Amino acid sequence: MFAQVAVFLLMAGIALSAPSDSYGPSRHQPSYKEEAKPYQYNYAVKDGYAGTDFGQTEESDGQSVKGSYTVQLPDGRKQTVNYVADHYGGYQAEVSYYGEPQYPHEYGPAVTFKPQSYHREPAYKPTPSYQPAPSYTPEPSYH
Repeated sequence: MFAQVAVFLLMAGIALSAPSDSYGPSRHQPSYKEEAKPYQYNYAVKDGYAGTDFGQTEESDGQSVKGSYTVQLPDGRKQTVNYVADHYGGYQAEVSYYGEPQYPHEYGPAVTFKPQSYHREPAYKPTPSYQPAPSYTPEPSYH
């Protein structure tokens, strides 16, 4: 009985001496905070043949992000989302729509587009400047 109590106390001591969160950050590790990196970008895509029309613009001062994006919806309307995001207020968006939705009365086959191939001959065709000599000559085999 004494041996069982001693083993139990030994196991309890080992369990209590181990850190409570072995995978979490330690209090002794230094923490580094990156400095703010302002940025700005935008892009737009418009393909009248395929009906694609979207784009985005965004800028940041390193603390907060402001931007907007637009998407041409299948029903003919254009959706615009203006947003602001930071560490205190989170992501806040304002969504607006332009145009009236259009729903056709007759439905037909799905619109498909034939893939376009792009074949272009190179303007420069390299030719070797030397003719390599054969590295060996095979000997005739006798059967």
